[in-house]
Amino acid sequence: MEVLVEKAPESELKAKPDQNHLGFGAHFSDHMLLMPFDSINGWHRPQIKKYQNFSLDPAAMVYHYGQAIFEGLKAYRGQQGQLFLFRPGDNLRRMNDSAARMCMPQIPVDQVLVAMQKLLDLERDWVPSSPGASLYIRPTMIATEAALGVRPAKEYLFYVILCPVGAYYPEGFNPVKIYVTDQYVRAVKGGVGHVKTAGNYAASIMAALEAQQKGFTQVLWLDAVERRYVEEIGTSNIFFLINGELVTPALSGSILPGITRDSVIKLADSWGIKATERPIAIDEVLTTIADGSLQEIFASGTAAVISPVGALSYQDREYSINGGKTGPFAQRLYDELQGIQYGTHPDPFGWRVEVA
Repeated sequence: MEVLVEKAPESELKAKPDQNHLGFGAHFSDHMLLMPFDSINGWHRPQIKKYQNFSLDPAAMVYHYGQAIFEGLKAYRGQQGQLFLFRPGDNLRRMNDSAARMCMPQIPVDQVLVAMQKLLDLERDWVPSSPGASLYIRPTMIATEAALGVRPAKEYLFYVILCPVGAYYPEGFNPVKIYVTDQYVRAVKGGVGHVKTAGNYAASIMAALEAQQKGFTQVLWLDAVERRYVEEIGTSNIFFLINGELVTPALSGSILPGITRDSVIKLADSWGIKATERPIAIDEVLTTIADGSLQEIFASGTAAVISPVGALSYQDREYSINGGKTGPFAQRLYDELQGIQYGTHPDPFGWRVEVA
């Protein structure tokens, strides 16, 4: 499919934000990518145009039945001004996994990747050059058919918007405090916890808000049946370094298969560090804290990359992790992933894609 490019007039281009005060999710670039779908034409008419509001019918099915999925990846500026993506094909293929579970149409991955790179090439000036900053990419698909009735929609809109970002957490790459909830649940096996659908995040807001009000950065979810086994943090997968072994909850249908999670496991394996995917109970975590065998806890995700955990709270008791400091393994992972992403380290896995 040929991508139609309609540039915004020079007079309507936005002023670039201060690269040292980007925050996360606060600024958006001048252009976006749009591609509609209907049951007759399939995916058609991809276009890049000025970032602007949508006009949707009040009966658009996304509003009523929640058919909305998204992805998150980043573009990085190299030392010579190059633009790099990190495993973009894996993100788009995961989006198709989400689409299948939500009864939405599959996107043509290769063609979307080409169109997305055209958008990035047009918006090169929006990719920050300050250390640690990047351009967040949000591919999204929503049901746009105007109809009421619980069934898959017949019309959809796929779009991509871009957002220059700094650190995801205010702490930056410093240990965060997490709150383990046994009151709320995020997802159940057989549900949609393993896909990036909007409703998962809506369901997490109350627990996250309560955790923040108590002084914690994020929520660590337990399984929905026994409320015993660790699952994931609201925006990240979770890892435990126990006696030199890296342990992370197994993908069981209620945990998102993170691209960064997979990268961490592959890196650990390449370094000769055993990485085990298995159920891990919160009681086991507390036992390893007590006997000193727990060395580090950290989370992984596109937005924050690696987030060391300095403390966790469970049932009104707070536990310090690694003396509240960033552990050497989390630091090594962060440095290696950032090095691959920004093009300063070799990429033996073929994860880095340069935008032409």
